[in-house]
Amino acid sequence: MGVERRHALASAALGRSGAPAKEEIEEPTPLTGVAGQIIDISPHLVILENPDGEEERLVIAPWATAWHGSPAAPVDLPAGTRVMIRARQSGRVAERLWGDITRVTGVILALGKDGRDLTVELDCGPHRGRRTVVVPYSASGRIRVRHPQLEPGYLFDAIGTRREGVTHARLPATSQPTYRATAVPAPPSAYRAVQSKISGTAAWSDAFDDGEAGVAYPMLERADSECEDAGVSCTGLPFLALGSMLYVGNVCESRASVLPIVACGCMAGRFCDRCVECGTSPRGRIAELSPLSYVELGGELTNGCFNARVGLG
Repeated sequence: MGVERRHALASAALGRSGAPAKEEIEEPTPLTGVAGQIIDISPHLVILENPDGEEERLVIAPWATAWHGSPAAPVDLPAGTRVMIRARQSGRVAERLWGDITRVTGVILALGKDGRDLTVELDCGPHRGRRTVVVPYSASGRIRVRHPQLEPGYLFDAIGTRREGVTHARLPATSQPTYRATAVPAPPSAYRAVQSKISGTAAWSDAFDDGEAGVAYPMLERADSECEDAGVSCTGLPFLALGSMLYVGNVCESRASVLPIVACGCMAGRFCDRCVECGTSPRGRIAELSPLSYVELGGELTNGCFNARVGLG
């Protein structure tokens, strides 16, 4: 009796598939990102108005968690809260909800005081303009540990909430680079165009439209992107055009997608940092995703990054 025949009989007797083990590996369960504004919420159901003005109803899983400036129970998110939801089962079961979450990434222009709170004015790049963020006294210690150089000219990156037009920083999104924003390290001379897939950090940004899928990419042709700040990165990324399709893989979650490049990631390119979500990534932000795309690739918005690989789509 041949080896293959014995394997097939043994598999049948034990109730196993006869396929080789590598063919039995299950793909990760698909994730769906759902954006909207809460109309009503109970312990078991959330009703949203999505960006198209349509009503959506999602069952809240028993294990679901939420964040609204700090960890919260989903039912504690008030009506009117803008949420990003990670859902399973074709987007019908919510398991993670982020309320009024935002991210501010830019170059520090000035600092001030509002009582015990700190205010930071940022230049977020030519596409995002200037923004002012309030660092509450209760969060200032955590922010300063990761951002020791709170001075004009240095980079700033924080996650927080935006309510009634005011942004409050709650969590540092990264460790602040030690160099000034104008002194980004150059990429290794022989690195560019050697690899079909390039490893680094994928972050997310709130500069996309609600519910939009896509990615901002640092190394765009300046004439094509109409961005004089494009083309800066400490990673050997190839130049691509706006509208190109980019493969983005989440190394931590074994998930990947092909996404359109819809914006210039000139600010992301100035961060030569690492992501340490599962191991340590090589230096450099290689993509900045919309919240929806980031969540669907398995990213946690409050973590701020995942170890990624990118290539031509």
